[in-house]
Amino acid sequence: MMDIALIIAFITLALGQILSMVRLVLGPTPGDRILALDTMVVNALGLVVVLGIHQGLQIYFEVSLLIAMLGFVSTVALARFILRGDIIE
Repeated sequence: MMDIALIIAFITLALGQILSMVRLVLGPTPGDRILALDTMVVNALGLVVVLGIHQGLQIYFEVSLLIAMLGFVSTVALARFILRGDIIE
């Protein structure tokens, strides 16, 4: 039962990643593109966690924390760059 749930979760996250890539390419505004990148980070985070659960290795959970921190910082930096034109004041 757990294997089926992991397969469904992996397929769902992969589909979400693909749809986010489509929004990244077709996004009419920079805000849509930033949101698509943030969604891609969340989907990548989910894929790493599902892979860690499937393989039973704890290193993937530490990697997921690094992905989450880098994703948050990059989203904030990109949003500030779009709004103000500079990142560091």
